[in-house]
Amino acid sequence: MRHRDHGNDHEHNHDHDHLGETVPVTAALGRIEQPGRIQAVDALRGFALLGILLVNAHMMAGPYGLGTIPDPDSSVLDRSVEGVVQTFAAGKFFLMFSFLFGYSLTLQVASAERAGARPVPRLLRRSLGLLVLGVLHAVFLYTGDILVSYALLGLILVAARGCSPRAALRAAGIVYGLLGAAFLLLGAGTLLVPAAETAEADAELAQGVPALVDGYRGDAGSVVRTNVAQMPEQLLAALLLGGFVVAAFLVGLHCGKRRLLADGQVSNARLRRVVLLGVLAGLPGNVFMALSVGGAFGPRWPVFGTMVGTVTAPALTAAYVCGMLLLLRSARGPRVAAVLAPAGRMALTNYLSQSVVLALVFTGYGLALYDRLGPLAVTIGALLLYAGQLVLSARLMARHRYGPVEWLLRTVTLARLPHDLDRSAAAR
Repeated sequence: MRHRDHGNDHEHNHDHDHLGETVPVTAALGRIEQPGRIQAVDALRGFALLGILLVNAHMMAGPYGLGTIPDPDSSVLDRSVEGVVQTFAAGKFFLMFSFLFGYSLTLQVASAERAGARPVPRLLRRSLGLLVLGVLHAVFLYTGDILVSYALLGLILVAARGCSPRAALRAAGIVYGLLGAAFLLLGAGTLLVPAAETAEADAELAQGVPALVDGYRGDAGSVVRTNVAQMPEQLLAALLLGGFVVAAFLVGLHCGKRRLLADGQVSNARLRRVVLLGVLAGLPGNVFMALSVGGAFGPRWPVFGTMVGTVTAPALTAAYVCGMLLLLRSARGPRVAAVLAPAGRMALTNYLSQSVVLALVFTGYGLALYDRLGPLAVTIGALLLYAGQLVLSARLMARHRYGPVEWLLRTVTLARLPHDLDRSAAAR
């Protein structure tokens, strides 16, 4: 969830207009393009915020979120709503952020070089800032934080910053292939576990539900202690998924080095092919995951279904990215970008503020509605929160160049106060 690092606050884009199938996104959005920004990157970030919010809302709403613990009392409506979120959002949008994180590194490096600064110290300070924010986020708000992973795994990107685009893409393929094969083998192995052992494991998980409910409905200290108690499990999950994050980083690095989002080098026909192939490769696996986690095939299948969904999620992510690029190039593109891009420009602020609002709703910080709202109510609430963020982001970005957390992180990155904080100053 990174934003372009403007080493020179008055830099300009040098995108060139093309005709036909290769009209660049920046040309299609020329009416609202801001100097020094790639509008498509901001719009994609704004879109990704929706998927992240839907998943996090379900995870923070109760112990049974998206099938993490089997819920014996769930209704058909509950399973259907969670199935939709599981199919279309879970595991896809954090990969989109990871892709954009890798893409943005190339912008960070280029900005530092234009400013005559060494890029590595800036990148390391930025990683440190993300690490601190991530730890605070996980301890006080939501243990499913992604910032810590980005801060630590992002060091791989720093080390790989000088590689060729082809090498980055090849490395991404190797990492994904090896990890994907391991996940599928591990998932298939769980099908051999006797049903009695699976039921026993589910019963052990269910035994921890009352403690979670009491912890999150308690006072502020209780919420923090509950978060800290869950962090080892969340750390293990982050380690298991870390390879997919790195692969997405490297694909973003490849695309950033080739400036594929800035110069429109990918034709519409190719984008359509990726959308089609991504849906064909990714949708069946994620439908299978949702059905498995929802209990459609019995108690042995959720782990294997989750592994299949995790391995096929990158295909759907690619379809989402390319589908959004096609939409941004269409006649509606400027209007879509005008709605999404402001939220993407302050994506880090929005990501953290989502957790603040959800914590106030579901934990003892506020209303303590943990395990009291059904999946449909949670989904509707998340959509309303996202709509509010879109409106607020548009108003803030009309006056300011950075969101509040972006400004703080940029200060850490540059080791000085940023210049030109508002649009009027930037215009001068």
